[in-house]
Amino acid sequence: MTVTIARENAIAVVTVDNPPVNALSQALRQALVEAVAELDADAAVKAVVLICAGRTFIAGADVNEFGKPPQPPLLPDVVATIEGAKKPWVAAIHGSALGGGLEVALGCAYRVAVASASLGLPEVKLGIIPGAGGTVRLLRLIGSAAAVDLVTSGSPVGATKAEGLGLIDAIVDGDLRAGAIGFANGIAEKSLPQPISSRAVPAVEPGFWENAEKAVAAKAKREVAPLRALASVRKASETDFSDAMAFERETFLALRGSEQAAALRHVFFAERAAPRPPELAGITPRDIRSAAVVGGGTMGAGIAAALRDAGLPVVLIERDATAVERGLANIRAIYDGSVKRGRLTQEAADQRMAGVTGGDNYGLLADTDLVIEAVFEDLAVKRAVFEKLSSVCRPDAVLATNTSYLDPNAISEGVSHPERFLGLHFFSPAHVMKLLEIVLTEATSPEVLATGFALARQLGKIPVRAGICDGFIGNRILKVTRAQAERLLLSGATPSAIDAAMRAFGLPMGPFEAQDLGGLDIAAFQRKAARERGEIPFAPVAERLCALGRFGQKTGGGWYDYQPGDRAPKPSETVATVIAEEATGRPQHAWDEASIADAIILPMVNEATRILEERVALRSADIDLVKIHGYGFPRWRGGPMHYAEARGLAEVVAVLDRLAAEGLADPPCEGLRQAAQGDSFAAIAG
Repeated sequence: MTVTIARENAIAVVTVDNPPVNALSQALRQALVEAVAELDADAAVKAVVLICAGRTFIAGADVNEFGKPPQPPLLPDVVATIEGAKKPWVAAIHGSALGGGLEVALGCAYRVAVASASLGLPEVKLGIIPGAGGTVRLLRLIGSAAAVDLVTSGSPVGATKAEGLGLIDAIVDGDLRAGAIGFANGIAEKSLPQPISSRAVPAVEPGFWENAEKAVAAKAKREVAPLRALASVRKASETDFSDAMAFERETFLALRGSEQAAALRHVFFAERAAPRPPELAGITPRDIRSAAVVGGGTMGAGIAAALRDAGLPVVLIERDATAVERGLANIRAIYDGSVKRGRLTQEAADQRMAGVTGGDNYGLLADTDLVIEAVFEDLAVKRAVFEKLSSVCRPDAVLATNTSYLDPNAISEGVSHPERFLGLHFFSPAHVMKLLEIVLTEATSPEVLATGFALARQLGKIPVRAGICDGFIGNRILKVTRAQAERLLLSGATPSAIDAAMRAFGLPMGPFEAQDLGGLDIAAFQRKAARERGEIPFAPVAERLCALGRFGQKTGGGWYDYQPGDRAPKPSETVATVIAEEATGRPQHAWDEASIADAIILPMVNEATRILEERVALRSADIDLVKIHGYGFPRWRGGPMHYAEARGLAEVVAVLDRLAAEGLADPPCEGLRQAAQGDSFAAIAG
């Protein structure tokens, strides 16, 4: 049964049990409607507690119903039924009350919660808005400003903040069921409070809605749902409840079928599946209760902070005492920054640092469960580290390399028990970025691969399995991005036009702005290594800029010029001259934003298809997650592979054929042509 009813004297306790997250399935909706009718007819019942079994309150809609026509009773009717009950209902919240779950709670006369609970309306993150009165009831309960923030951001609030907003009536200490029953006994003989739907909307100051629209638009960028959610909240402030509900529902239904909602649903399901890939089903990972990082530079410090944030004790190993102190200072600086920004208390930061031990003696790692190497990207240096680790670590200790481009098979040569070795490619800053590429070698055991995924879950990362190739998944595609950007330069586009087009497409910055920020010397180092392998990288302009010492912002000039103390990019005459010289004799084109985006994004899709063909990635959705979480690809476009499928793979092939005919891109690979026949990557994945 999804709903059971127990009676504690005059209080009825309605318990929802629909694991794993008590989602609002059709059966649950029906059972709630029936519970209201049953309890309304029971004269012995004076009040009702709505509580949930398991780890959470109602956490939202049933994901199995996403994209399908809803079946009655519809959620707005369920909420209205609870709100219209003859007895006061008290929502007793633990875990998360999200989306439809919070809307059900808003239908209750009262809301109580444990201190650890969170409440929110995250629908905008799925490209839709609340559809069961969330935008209409919320501002009547907590006011327009708080409602706008909650609805348009999609971010939940904790119980303490929710109580301050008036979203909940009390925080329950101790047992939630007992506390909620006690609360219900306290209000049972009182008159029913005015339903939220009947309450007046608090007034706002002049210009509030105009200012809110500007603020939401600035944060939303190209996402549609946040502004539509704002429009629904505003409508609720300017019209009666019935009209506002109709507007909300109409907006919800229109957005539900939109391209952005489809893209965001795709990402939601991909993220949900990523931590537990089907190929590792039934494989037990090793326990990781302690960790170490070798190398205390920017990346090593970030990895150490990520491990500490997950509660793991960390040993930081460096080559000498001076480097150890520098590495510890790098970790401390991360926590100092978190304190300064209000993300951590000083006490919490001190506790994190207290869990880090520094030293230059590898013997400190004799009983460590996991060691992650994060030293300079040099094969000989990394091999030397693992030679030492092999001699001091337990045979069952997991050994991992954080490398961006080097071959983990080559790094692991000579490692004892090579089955316990794998690549863990973190993205900088490692304590912030969500992506973790998990790279298996020829010897990596399934158990150790599963341990990598378990670690990602522990760290709150999005894990993606990657096979071995130059750059793995993300950086291999990035090389194509950079090469295409230079092809555009040589055919008539400018750095600023290319960057503007990619920002218009939805990326946070364009390829040249990104290179100036990170440093052109990093890619130059990678090209040098590629040439040593016999490859011929395409970067004629970038090579000349590096020869001139133009490495980006840190040298005052890269693809753009920079004034001292000013990070704003300025067009560079030097760069324009170099481009003109390299472009001599090449056909020039008139580029607009859409054609620039095609000439960069679609070759990325082509390379990603090769990655699928080679099984470097097992699923097209994994590639989407890599590009979204590691490289800023717009989430609302669903990632490059979803974008290509939504656009139509036959059209993608046709555009690439045109670009290839003009020497502006590689022709579509056979895998992409094959996928285009079925308009899906499913045929070549797996």
